[in-house]
Formats: sequence, C-alpha cells, structure tokens
Amino acid sequence: MLKKLPIGIQTLSKIIEEDYLYIDKTKIAHQLINNYEYIFFSRPRRFGKSLFVDTLQEIFEGNKNLFKGLYIYNNWNWERRYPVIKISFSGGIYNKDDLNRNLIYILKRTQKKLNIKCDNISDASLCFSELIEKAYEKYNEKIVVLIDEYDKPILDNVTNIKESVNIRDGLRDFYTKIKDNDRYIRFALLTGVSKFSKTSIFSGLNNLEDITLNPEYGNICGYTQNDIETSFLPYLDGVDLEKLKLWYNGYNFLGDRVYNPFDILLFIKNNKMYQNYWFESGTPTFLIKLIQKNSYFLPSLSNILIGRELLGSFDIENIKIETLLFQAGYLTIDKQVEKRRGGIEYLLKLPNKEVMISLNDIFIDYLTNKSVEKSRYQDKMYDALFDRDLNGFKESLETIFANIPYNNYVNNNILSYEGYYASVIYAYLMSLGIDLIAEDVTNKGRIDLTIKINNIIYIIEFKVDSNKNKSNRALAQIKDKNYIQKYLKDGKDIYLVGIHFNEKERNLSLFEWEKIRDYKEIRT
Repeated sequence: MLKKLPIGIQTLSKIIEEDYLYIDKTKIAHQLINNYEYIFFSRPRRFGKSLFVDTLQEIFEGNKNLFKGLYIYNNWNWERRYPVIKISFSGGIYNKDDLNRNLIYILKRTQKKLNIKCDNISDASLCFSELIEKAYEKYNEKIVVLIDEYDKPILDNVTNIKESVNIRDGLRDFYTKIKDNDRYIRFALLTGVSKFSKTSIFSGLNNLEDITLNPEYGNICGYTQNDIETSFLPYLDGVDLEKLKLWYNGYNFLGDRVYNPFDILLFIKNNKMYQNYWFESGTPTFLIKLIQKNSYFLPSLSNILIGRELLGSFDIENIKIETLLFQAGYLTIDKQVEKRRGGIEYLLKLPNKEVMISLNDIFIDYLTNKSVEKSRYQDKMYDALFDRDLNGFKESLETIFANIPYNNYVNNNILSYEGYYASVIYAYLMSLGIDLIAEDVTNKGRIDLTIKINNIIYIIEFKVDSNKNKSNRALAQIKDKNYIQKYLKDGKDIYLVGIHFNEKERNLSLFEWEKIRDYKEIRT
C-alpha cells in the first residue's frame, strides 16, 4: 500500500508517525551541521524550507525514534541534546506594529518549552538575548537558533518602502542578538525567500555564510529526478515523465535541477492533471507593481545575464527586478557563463512550463487591463502559428490591440514605445507554452522574436509606425541583416514576419511576411 502524501505538512514528527512519504534530506542536514555554525539559504515559497528547519530541530533535540531508517539514524550522537530556539514567520501578514508583539508571543512559547522565564517581556530583542543566555546556563549546553521565513515581514510590505524599511531595521536589531551571544550558540540557521544585502539586514550578522548557491547544497530543498524515478514512481503510473519534467522541473541552485514539491504532490493528488498548482498558491502582485513602476521590457526575461553579486542580494530602496524574480522562483539559472576578464555570470530563464504560462497570463492582464478574453485569442493565435496561417495570426493581434481600452494609453508614453507592443505579443506567445526566444542573438544583430513550433521557425521584427521607404521596413531589416542564416541548417520551414504599429491607431499598421524556401530568396 502506498504511503500518504504529505501535502501541506511541515512537521517531521507528523510525517513519520502517521506514515506519510518522506524524502530523506538528513544526509544533507548532517553535512550542514558538521561543516557550519552560522548559515543562511534562500529558496522560493513552498519549496520545503520549513520542513527542513523542523527536521534540524528534531535532530538537535535528540528525537532519535523519528529517524529510524534514515541516513542520520546511525550517524549522530543522540545522547547529546541541544536547547532549540525556533522562530517562524510563516503565518500571518506583518506590519511594524505587529512585529514586536508577534516576536514576544513566539519567545513566550519557547520560554515555556524550555522552562525559562525572561525578565525583559516587552522588548523582543532584549528578551531574545536573555533567552539565549539563560537557556545556556540552565542546560549547560550551547543553543541552536533556527529562524524560518526570516524575511516574510519585509516582503509583506515590499511595495511600501517606508514600512518595509522600518520592519527591516527592527529585524536587524533582533537578528544582531545572535552574533552578540556567539559564545552561547552551537548552530544558527536563517531561511527565507530573498536575501537582503549585508549592509541592510545582515550588517550585524556578518559571520553568516550563504549556501544558497553552494553546489554541495543545491538539493537541500525540492525533489530531484532520482526522487521522481524511485520514491514517486509508484504514484506516477501512466505518466509521461518527460512531460512532467517539462511542466514542473527546471529549478537550478547549482546542484541537480529540482521540482517544486508542492507541484508534484498536488499533481498526484489531482489525478495527474497538469495545472498551475504552485503558481496559483500565491499571485505575485508585488512583482507586477515593480514591473509597472519601472516600465520593464518583458522580452528581457528571456535573455538575462546577471552577476553573482546582483543575483545574491538587494536593498529595499533599490530592488532589482531580476534578482527578486530569481529569488521568488519565477526565474532560475540556465547556465554559468565565464567572463573573459575572470569571474562568472549567470544566464537566467523561466524554469518550466507552469511558470511560463502562468506568469505571462498575469502579464497579459497587466498590459491589457484585463480587457481581453485571453483564452479565446490564445487558442486562435496558437492554431494560426501551428497551421502556418499568417493571416489568422495577424487578425488575432489586431483584435487583441483593438480591445485594449484607451485609458491604458493615456498619461504615459507607450504610444510610441515599441517595447509596449512587443511586450504584449511576447506575453501572449509565452503564455502558449511554445518555444520562444526574445532578442535572439545572431552575428548580425538581435532578432526581436524567434518562434519554434511544429517544425516551423518564425523570425519576427517589430517597428513603431510603418515607413513608406521599403528599405526601412521590419521585413527588409530581417533580410538585410541576414537573420535567417542562424537557422538555415535546422531543416525547418522558415517564415519572416515584419510587424509595424501605428501610435495614432494603437494597432498594427503593416504586417508583411514571406516564407523562405531557399537561402537565395533573401537576396532577391
């Protein structure tokens, strides 16, 4: 009989005692404990951080019976037990007024568990410091500090800079007490979705080591392909594992590419239906607000090259959208790129089909003011491209832009902004889940969009306002710059598509296309 699936369960004791399926992460936990004292790592939401933190707590508290049959059972001194202070911000929405009150409540529960009473009961930072020292004195053993979702109070207010800065400063004072009490601490771990720079929240905790992108711990959370093909295989009878990988795999933290556990568990529970389980559990409205504020060019999502320093952290006052997209799980590492002058950059991409479809559905609503019945036009657009129906593709685009309300264009400069029109089309095409390359690099320049579908390649170029001079048209540019050369050896039919937009009409003004049957055609 198959074990139950631990959907939404973040408590190891419940998983083990009630016979739920558990993927053994205790070898990684054992390695971590032996190699580090102060650790930070980030992972996107619903990735298994809380369960890993709870597992560490059970190990340090010496609850040996929970680990029978797991790696650590015969590799840990269970006679030695450590007092554990665990703080979790995973529940509720926080603001500055709530922060100290909630911290005091959490610390009171820990005092009760450790049978300790603090004198400082009104100031959370002082109470925390006192609790660490008194726990050490009472048990004559160094303390373990585990903080889960350390950044949630900040992210709850990320679009309100003043509030988030106040919360950040309050948390910085609180976390500083860990370093202040270094002589009493055996091990400290902080986890969260994001990482703020050391000059902000971690300025008082500069001995913290970040293992987020340490290859040895790339699999600390998430399910690997090996997990799918072993532990989960009995639950996946009849499932095309390559399709499953396409939909839910792809997250890369420099270990194996991993699956979000939430997706796999919900996929099995819901009769193996492909849906947007993880994405729908938390709409990224804060990202949309940041994109809107910065007039972000959406096709840039397909070609982001970023240094480790920008990938790793940010400041509230200067949030890099690319960094936040990576940390939140909407982008992941595609590959490492070595720079000529030394050092490494990372090429980012959308991790899988779930994120590709869902995120771009959200972008469509933002760009079109939810004015277009997108599913109907998504179907028409997909069918037109699949069937080589360029007139149908043109009609779909014209209808989409015709239905965007006038007030979307008022009081801004997007009338003449090529990037707006390109972003709308990009979001629609990406929401179809097809193979799409934005700003496709060639030795002659960059193709605006390249689409690959059903053994067909579409090379697309955009311009705002058609020009009577044929040499300045989008289609002519594709030919003049010889963009087609990159794909001639693929053995696929190639279509060249030039699209112009008219800022007065706020729609297509010219749509030209040609099918290339022979390389010589582009020279005529």
